[in-house]
Amino acid sequence: MQSLTTTFCSLPAGRLCGENPLPAFRSPQENIVCPTDPRLPDDERKFAGWKAQFRVLPHRLQDDYTREHYRRDFKALVLENRFLRATFLPELGGRLISLVHKPLDRELLDRNPVFQPANLAIRNAWFSGGVEWNMSCFGHHHLTCSSVFAARVRDPQGYDVLRLYEFDRTKAFPWQIDFHLPPDSRSLFVRVRLINPHAEEIPMYWWSNIAVPETPDTRVLMPARSALHNVADQPLTLTDMPTLFGKDASYTTNVPITHEFFYRMEKDRRPWIAALTKDGRGLYQTSTARLAGRKLFCWGMGSGGRNWQTYLSQSGRAYIEIQAGLAKIQATCLPMPARTEWSWTEAYGLLEADAPAVHAADWNTAWQSTEAALDAQLPRAELDARHAAWGRTATLPAEEILHMGSGWGALERKRIQANRLVDSIPAELDFPAVSLGAEQQPWLDLLEKGALPALPADARDPGAYLVQDEWRWLLERQLAAGQGDHWLSWYHLGVARLESHDPVGARKAWEKSLALSPTAWAHRNLAVLAKTQGRAPAALEHYANAWACGPQTSALAVEYAQTLSDAGKFAPLQNFIRGLAPGFVRHERMLIFKALAALKAGRLDEVPAVFAHPFATIREGELTLSNIWFEWQARRIAAAENIPYDDSLMQRVQREFPPPSNIDFRLLGPAPE
Repeated sequence: MQSLTTTFCSLPAGRLCGENPLPAFRSPQENIVCPTDPRLPDDERKFAGWKAQFRVLPHRLQDDYTREHYRRDFKALVLENRFLRATFLPELGGRLISLVHKPLDRELLDRNPVFQPANLAIRNAWFSGGVEWNMSCFGHHHLTCSSVFAARVRDPQGYDVLRLYEFDRTKAFPWQIDFHLPPDSRSLFVRVRLINPHAEEIPMYWWSNIAVPETPDTRVLMPARSALHNVADQPLTLTDMPTLFGKDASYTTNVPITHEFFYRMEKDRRPWIAALTKDGRGLYQTSTARLAGRKLFCWGMGSGGRNWQTYLSQSGRAYIEIQAGLAKIQATCLPMPARTEWSWTEAYGLLEADAPAVHAADWNTAWQSTEAALDAQLPRAELDARHAAWGRTATLPAEEILHMGSGWGALERKRIQANRLVDSIPAELDFPAVSLGAEQQPWLDLLEKGALPALPADARDPGAYLVQDEWRWLLERQLAAGQGDHWLSWYHLGVARLESHDPVGARKAWEKSLALSPTAWAHRNLAVLAKTQGRAPAALEHYANAWACGPQTSALAVEYAQTLSDAGKFAPLQNFIRGLAPGFVRHERMLIFKALAALKAGRLDEVPAVFAHPFATIREGELTLSNIWFEWQARRIAAAENIPYDDSLMQRVQREFPPPSNIDFRLLGPAPE
């Protein structure tokens, strides 16, 4: 028995609302600083930080959500045989949220009982649990809280294959994932296919993030005798497996603070990782050779890490992530040559190994016995053979589209056809014309009618963005020809120019947009540009003008308030908040700014109210709330005891007045002795 069915998964869910219309621009520096242990060989450090900048556009931020739950029915696709049942959510990036071993009725993944967005992904909103497919850019994927295409494919062996696919808007390439669960298979197979259709190299990224339950007796094993890890802002440092801080870190409840380990896999061994409990059973993940990296992430046992576990799910639940990636270090892209396909196959399932050996004090005994059990269950040669055989299936057309993704792939095909170019998107990846919608329509008008349609200057949304070179060139040509010469065209051209590292051209485009029709949109972007160039007064002036001419939005109010705060202008910040409409004042970020302005003005009695709010959008690593707590306590004590407010008092407060757990999101601390 093998089947692929459509059903629904009902979950308590935080309300995820619309997108932020303000573009989030990438840094001018494409590489990020990623210091690594100098003892590492050059080949392991070569691409550390390469092309790994934070990059959102052409996507928009998903930063509007709450912690108030309602019952939501998510579309679910269930791939099942007599051994395994795998459940996917195509509305949430195709997340594999559950993998059940049916004979033991055992859930192999951390199945989150709620959908609670939190600020951890590239576009902000992210949720924990299951297996997430991250590609293209460093971080949690752009589509992790968005729909992707899902289709039914019939394998030549006569069983159903689930195919997920989409067109990546950031780097303009198609991708697909084929999930195979043959009728008698004890493993779920995941065949990934990335396609570079361009005539030039592109930087490529992939990590499969696999959440499993965290328990004191869960041991994470892999074929590695050493790993890279980091504490706070220190470089990635070599350590021998498995001891860290004097304890066995392969059991994550021994790790005191939020931590990640990048394992240095034994040369020429198959790549794999597993999380096995006291009975020697648990989830394993292995792959063909291309997916060479393996990682462990844990929140640690500190108060902040424990709070994050509850924040993302429910009290008493905890998970860790075992991960598999293209590179050895996560903050890394790899150069993918022009006109190239990369593919590999992953396998997931229940591993049953000898429990005493799995938990042996000798590390080599532990991982080698686990590897022997894996080899017996799924030989490396068998996985390689399956990967090769399924190359044919990967090129078969779908029999049925089960869920519709975005219209951007269909728009790209329209662009290719209009320019009489060779279509390098495989024909088997069906992006039907019916997927085109309101987001794509203005750009379709540019392609087919020669201009973006005009909008009134007070429009509350400037529309979806396209920053791909070919669309920027088209917009440039049409404006040069006098077509679409209105504020919106110049506004979008400025967005595309800045994203392609042309700040001078962007500024000229937005100034032209303002000359045609003053809008908050162009003023805001000029404010962002001024801020990144260190021109704080100009940034504040543009924000003031943006707010004055409108449209006024919560996103703009938050940015303006943040800029006032960053500049230390707390009296103007207070006045700005006092002049806001009630709906803006209730925004959780404005509550923080209101408390901060009161704190700086010495109105200490107004501060504590902020600590009771159920915040939803605190960023991973953000210390805003705990910093306000410590400063409030220090200023309160300084006034009560008539002592100086200084570093000594702040150190005392941090020792004696830990923040309440609901606002404690601190992840890192000093390394234990």
